[in-house]
Amino acid sequence: MLKRCSFLLTVFLLVLLCVVPARADDGIAVTIRDRYASLDTFQAEFTQFLTHRESGSKEQREGTLVFKKPLLISWQTKKPVEEKLVINNKEIWDYITDEGIAYRYPKELVNDSRSLIQIVTGQALLSQDFDVKQAGTEGKLVILQLYPKEPLPTLVEARLYVDPEKGYIQRAVITDFYGNENDVRFTSFIPNASVSSSVFNFTPPKGVEVEDRIERAGVESRNLF
Repeated sequence: MLKRCSFLLTVFLLVLLCVVPARADDGIAVTIRDRYASLDTFQAEFTQFLTHRESGSKEQREGTLVFKKPLLISWQTKKPVEEKLVINNKEIWDYITDEGIAYRYPKELVNDSRSLIQIVTGQALLSQDFDVKQAGTEGKLVILQLYPKEPLPTLVEARLYVDPEKGYIQRAVITDFYGNENDVRFTSFIPNASVSSSVFNFTPPKGVEVEDRIERAGVESRNLF
């Protein structure tokens, strides 16, 4: 279960970049909204901790993340699990190096109004899908607790750790229906970084098996979000 989590990682990524709904009396929400709305690109490095509740197994990953508006994403993890997720203008690729397989999905998967990807691009309002509460602080970071109004199997609760001065999210923890946790912590974050569009291109290496879901994108692929 831990290995097949690229799309869960995508959901996690999008939560990291969500625009928290602003209220007149909520300064941190306004700050976050304004910071992320002003970003055209960003580049980041992260450490990720995956915990499987039932088995008690834990996995640590290191990786890089690149984002460019309106919706170009490159998410890549290093060993022990090498995985690459690319969202470009035409399609979605999920490549698992260790398994020698690449999954190809239609770009339309991100058009669901409930998809957190819509939040990144400003096409959806977080306040419509989540109840957001402040949950104290950890050091200098403010903690925001998010509860989806209609919980999904991959997301029943999220915690965001926000730098109140810079307005950027430093850490997020996603809990799914089974109690598994996906904890991502940024170790570096470069707003409006110089990003080449070629980063979002992907061609399966020779010999890699391709599972093409473009023509038969049914229930399985749509549930990934």
